[in-house]
This record gives sequence, structure tokens and C-alpha cells, in this order.
Amino acid sequence: MLLRGVSSFAQNPEPLAYSEVPDPQANAEELLIRVSRCGVCHTELDEIEGRTPPARFPIIPGHQVVGRIVEGPKKGQRVGVAWIASACGICNYCNSGRENLCPDFKATGRDVDGGYADLMKVRSEFAHPIPDSISDSEAAPLLCAGAIGFRSLRLSKIDNGDALGLMGFGGSNHLVLKLAKQEFPHTPVFVFSRNQDECEFALSLGATWAGAIDQVPPQALDAIIDTTPVWSPILKALSRLKAGGRLVINAIRKEEVDKRALLEMDYPSHVWMEKEIKSIANVTRADVREFLHIAASAGIKPEFEEYELQEANRALSDLKQGTIRGAKVLCIH
Repeated sequence: MLLRGVSSFAQNPEPLAYSEVPDPQANAEELLIRVSRCGVCHTELDEIEGRTPPARFPIIPGHQVVGRIVEGPKKGQRVGVAWIASACGICNYCNSGRENLCPDFKATGRDVDGGYADLMKVRSEFAHPIPDSISDSEAAPLLCAGAIGFRSLRLSKIDNGDALGLMGFGGSNHLVLKLAKQEFPHTPVFVFSRNQDECEFALSLGATWAGAIDQVPPQALDAIIDTTPVWSPILKALSRLKAGGRLVINAIRKEEVDKRALLEMDYPSHVWMEKEIKSIANVTRADVREFLHIAASAGIKPEFEEYELQEANRALSDLKQGTIRGAKVLCIH
């Protein structure tokens, strides 16, 4: 599937075109992968609508890729490809374990062709072995939604028993809830969502409480992870934190539609008392591999809906509208 340019999804409900293109040619440092599954991520909407435009057009999107090596070492091995396609490996960020902040960071499906395709290539050191206990469709969302949620939970700095809030409840935060229940069994989790179905979904997965974005939970929270695509939940989240609480924003971009909402920020109620705001930028290879190991060991698996590759536009539309709970996965082979 090719993305040929930036457009509003509302104006162009089929931004991706199903096209035949030449097979990618892998060099000696790359693997050629036959794609089995590719997860659908909100970042693809950001690419389509120009909030984080691709480096070139046309481009093949998709960065939650599962397939088997058809050219390169360990031919036949099942591997995954995540958002991080490459980093320089020599800068201070790379040398300090923060390759996600590398100035030369390249993203799969944005800076290089991704996994909405039969075949793709990847630098060999940026391919991740998939544990045998996880199926292809289960693995795809773990490579981004899961790994970035894992990073968000780590950066929230909660301890077992602290109160955690999840603002938005899609592909990433439903995995954060499962991970939090595993790693912090005494931590109550409070979910804020835009619709009642997602609230009921959260409660079915073990949330302590679930309500609308503007509802007040039964107690103040030690940390909140925000995965919403808009600005207004930021202020709601800040007002629900305890003194010294931390808001972690897990979004590569925010939509501009309600940016004026930030003008309503009130220092005493939103920021004072040593509250913190932390953003998430990309993932490292260590994030992906550690989370895959934890997910396999603990049996953490995503809820997902499958689509055929030719249905990618419908999957993206469902994602934007929030009509399907959990993650969305394209079936390719």
C-alpha cells in the first residue's frame, strides 16, 4: 500500500493506494523479510494528515511488522520490525542507551518503506526475534503499541501501590493496563476514555475505575499516561494528579483542532506542587526486546481485530473513529 501525499483523512477517506512496486533489494547489511502481519498505528494517521510527514513520497507505511527472513542470515527465522529503523550508533544519545533521541533516527514507514507490503527490507541489527509463544497477529501490536506503552510505564516512575491513570484506551493503553496488572499488582488503574464501550472494555481487563475524559476519579493519581491525539485531555490529566505527580504523554504528535485549549492552563491547579510533564519520543531496540520477553513470559497478549491488506484504508478509518477496541492488524500472508 502506497501513501502518495499528505491530505486530510476527512477529505480523502482512501489515502492509501494498493499498487504493484518492484521488490526491495537488500544489501549485505540488510535482511529481506516476507511480511505476514503489520499493525495499524495512529502514527500512520499523523503521516497521512501531515503532522509527521514522510521523508518522501510515495512511501509504504507500517512499523509493527512480523514476517520471516527470506534473504540474509538465519533465513526462515521469524522476526519483527518496529518504529526504530536505524540510528547512527556513535552519538552521545546512542552511546548512553538513548538511541531513540539520536539526531539521525530513522523511522520505519516514515523515513524508509514499511510493512504494508508483501516484502520489506531492514537493517539486520534492527530486526527482533519473536518468541514462539506469540502468534504473528499477537506480536504485531507488541512491537509499537506494546513497546511504547512499556516505555511510558517505565517513565511514569510508579511504584507498586501507586495510583495510575490511563488517558485514552486504544492499542497502547490497553496493553499498559495488562502490563501494570502484571508488574504492579497492588496498583489501582483508572481509565479515562471518550466512549462507554472503551470504559466497559477497560473494566473487563481489570481497571479499578473507568469514566469519561472529563470525569473526576475517586482519588488523585500518582501518574497518568496520555495516549489521546488531542490537546484538551492534557489539562484534565494535570488537574487529576497528586502533588509531585507525573504526566507522561505517549503521542508522536497532537492534532491542532483544539490547541487553544492549552490557553486555559491555570498554574495553581495544573502545574504547581512539583507536578511533571514527560514526553515519549520513539523507542529503543532494548524497549522492544525487553517488552517482547516480558509479554512472552507473562502471557501478555493484545486484543485485536484483523483486516486484509487491501482493507488498510478501512482499518485506518476505524482507528480514527475509535470503532474497534484494542489493536488493528493487517493480514498479508
